Amino acid sequence: MSVEKSRVFIVDDDDAVRDSLCLLFKTVDIEAIGFESGDKFLLEFDADWQGCIILDIRMPGTSGLEVQKLLSERDCTLPIIFITGHGDVPMAVEAMQLGAFDFIQKPFRDQELMDRVAEALSSNEENKEEVLQKRHVTERYATLTPRETEVMQCVVKGQANKVIALDLEVSQRTVEIHRARVMEKMAARSLAALVRMSLLLEN
Repeated sequence: MSVEKSRVFIVDDDDAVRDSLCLLFKTVDIEAIGFESGDKFLLEFDADWQGCIILDIRMPGTSGLEVQKLLSERDCTLPIIFITGHGDVPMAVEAMQLGAFDFIQKPFRDQELMDRVAEALSSNEENKEEVLQKRHVTERYATLTPRETEVMQCVVKGQANKVIALDLEVSQRTVEIHRARVMEKMAARSLAALVRMSLLLEN
């Protein structure tokens, strides 16, 4: 699996804004790609992209808020920073409630935007790690037999082997064998690690 490089995706109908922002990020060695409309961005959007999105809240055609909602339906995890005018604050607040990372008001200082983008990229990295971890845990969980799955569910609830044996109507020795296999297959070094994995599977 190839690892996507983090980039900044700039979605703004103003050519001058797009070009200046692309140049700004180039000065700090961050790759930035401009899109002239929300529709064009949605057309090219790839779920494997990593980085963050700078999105103008007011655009002809599909608005920034609509783009955000459509991306959410596609399970997009990229942090979104909205660029807003003075009259757009209520919309920006709504965007934050819908999961936007941040919003920044025009006119803004370059450094202010760079700081927000740095935070968003860092957040995306953490999120990427979590998604990757969940994928690995899910893959390991899928290797458990139905009986091992039952045993794991009992173990993470804190039930003792003796109690599990009574519940499942098997011998305590059988539970011990299943429990050991669960720990091995899930690559869990401790009960606490197994509990954390089960929580990941629930989210």
